[in-house]
Amino acid sequence: MLEAKFAEASLFKRIIDGFKDCVQLVNFQCKEDGIIAQAVDDSRVLLVSLEIGIEAFQEYRCDHPVTLGIDLNSLSKILRCGNNSDTLTLIADDTPDQIILLFEDTSRERIAEYSLKLMEIDADFLKIEELQYDTTLMMPSNEFSKIVRDLSQLTDSLNIVVTKDTIKFAAEGEMGSGSVILKPFVNMDKPNESIKLEMDQAVDLTFGAKYLLDVVKGSSLSDRVGIRLSSEAPALFQFDLSSGFLQFFLAPKFNEEE
Repeated sequence: MLEAKFAEASLFKRIIDGFKDCVQLVNFQCKEDGIIAQAVDDSRVLLVSLEIGIEAFQEYRCDHPVTLGIDLNSLSKILRCGNNSDTLTLIADDTPDQIILLFEDTSRERIAEYSLKLMEIDADFLKIEELQYDTTLMMPSNEFSKIVRDLSQLTDSLNIVVTKDTIKFAAEGEMGSGSVILKPFVNMDKPNESIKLEMDQAVDLTFGAKYLLDVVKGSSLSDRVGIRLSSEAPALFQFDLSSGFLQFFLAPKFNEEE
């Protein structure tokens, strides 16, 4: 039996909204220590990895490991039926063909219950090895989101260049070009606005703008985004939850390849 209760439905809504536009069919693996999920987009350029630890739930119980094959578009429609401030409980038996979503508003004694049919999704769960990165960057997620959205209006590619003292985001297209240059700094009064850079080696990488636009949808989950870059591995963009994370592994473009 699985019973996973969120104190507020808004958290699970934001998690699903964070990656539903880049992948559609996802296996959620529920175990005694929480829920994990993983999926690759159709172009096999972007891999999404989700982990929700038990501390993120108000109550959590999972007697036996269970896999829930879910269409995120269908799930998102049901999640919109509940209020953000409702508690949300996910319920499934040990061999489920459906998942129950229970929304409760205790102040009004209102209970709404929906069921979603599960799917058999043929997808391997990849073991992600600990990768070595040349550069690790921590910055405000809203600033990263704005940079990506602004520069993506100019072209379908976005270049990230990191040197010892600067982080440069640049785009060049037929209508013109643009760039944003940041420097690491510490804001003692507002630590979440600080930009932290750890660099072993300079990097100069180009990514498809449409994929980065999918990545920044995770910004609603966290004030900060961790960005790890290497010329030898897919880039890692990570948004931390109170317990767990939403990760995007994005392959760079080479020689104008998508």
